[in-house]
Amino acid sequence: MSAPKPIEAEEPATARLPELIAAFWRIGILSFGGPAAQIALMHRVLVEEKRWLAEKQYLNALSFCMLLPGPEAMQLATYAGWRLQGVAGGLIAGLLFVLPGAAVMLGLAVLYAYLGSVPLVSALFLGIKAAVLVIVIEALLRVAKRALHQSRHWAIAALAFIGIFFLNLPFPLIILAAALIGFLGGMPKGDVQEPVVRQTSLAKTVQTIALWLAIWWLPLLAITALGPSFLAELGFFFSKLAVVTFGGAYAVLAYMAQDVVSHHGWLSAGAMMDGLGLAETTPGPLILVTEFVGFLSAFGKGGLILGIAGALVTLWATFAPCFLWIFAGAPYIDWIGAQPRLRGALAAITAAVVGVILNLSIWFALHVAFTTVDARSYGPIMVWQPDPATLDWRVVLLTLISGILLLVLKWGMLRVLAVSALLGLLLSYAGSLTL
Repeated sequence: MSAPKPIEAEEPATARLPELIAAFWRIGILSFGGPAAQIALMHRVLVEEKRWLAEKQYLNALSFCMLLPGPEAMQLATYAGWRLQGVAGGLIAGLLFVLPGAAVMLGLAVLYAYLGSVPLVSALFLGIKAAVLVIVIEALLRVAKRALHQSRHWAIAALAFIGIFFLNLPFPLIILAAALIGFLGGMPKGDVQEPVVRQTSLAKTVQTIALWLAIWWLPLLAITALGPSFLAELGFFFSKLAVVTFGGAYAVLAYMAQDVVSHHGWLSAGAMMDGLGLAETTPGPLILVTEFVGFLSAFGKGGLILGIAGALVTLWATFAPCFLWIFAGAPYIDWIGAQPRLRGALAAITAAVVGVILNLSIWFALHVAFTTVDARSYGPIMVWQPDPATLDWRVVLLTLISGILLLVLKWGMLRVLAVSALLGLLLSYAGSLTL
């Protein structure tokens, strides 16, 4: 039997609408582990398995989405759907990436509001967290293998990691610096790109922007027209959040912790971290933590019905702008990727993304494995320091088991998540019996 052709050697396959729906439903329910794991999952399905996107198309789109505010993985899914089936495909892909996790998050937020904690869910998600650690490591390796082909890209990735992990530099600053380095460096020698014509006109782009601005803002303005309400306040707050927060859910968390907790007093800092923990262990983008915040904030003002309305308004204000960014910018991605200096900038951004994902991976690993993790400052340098006494041995054991299943035995992601969740439940139950 002959070896399969390299991915770049084949023309992208055609995706029929039912196949697209099935594929993005699968991605939506399996998208655990934050952007690192989600980006790797989409690459596995869309590039390696289905061959719907070429490698360069995928990486160009990833680099473009990293420049945008909001959840880059959801925006990447929307672009892939648009590429395969136009605007309808983009809406289907984007919604299927978000809605399964949003439904789970709403259910958990309701339980949290009434019970304060969810022991059974926490026990199940103990194992899922451990499996996610391995999935994130696998994702990091996959993205690094695709993005780091030159010594300068390795250097950019290392500097990006140092900048964000130890120096706490703003994410947009790191991406802009990488883009500038890549732009000045230009396209690698010998890398010849065929000319690409832009797939749209400026007039159509303006029409797209106007349409999606109306879709985004008219419902929020209608809520405001009904009179002063907390829902309108939520809508405007999270719309502002959708525009200014580059860098995904962790950038969002930093912004919300300052405003939601300290300024508005809608939630406690503990509830904020609980929401992030739930978002980390449910499918969908980590930015679904905003739904948790919207629900609990509105629930505190008026009970269950207002809480559900708050969650819906928050989802709208968070994700409607994502469709605007993608549908306006998607026709230009291939054209941008064909310009030598812009291609150099995109390649450098992708390399910087490796360093950013490494930062997110370590942050996630520390906060899952240790109960107490403190940020210590030594002059301009910040270091996350876990308390060794708070190490959860169950997470270590489950991570080792998940690593063997996923990386050595090559089990599917869903099987690994299911087995690890069951083992987490058993270990938690056994621990409660010994107390």
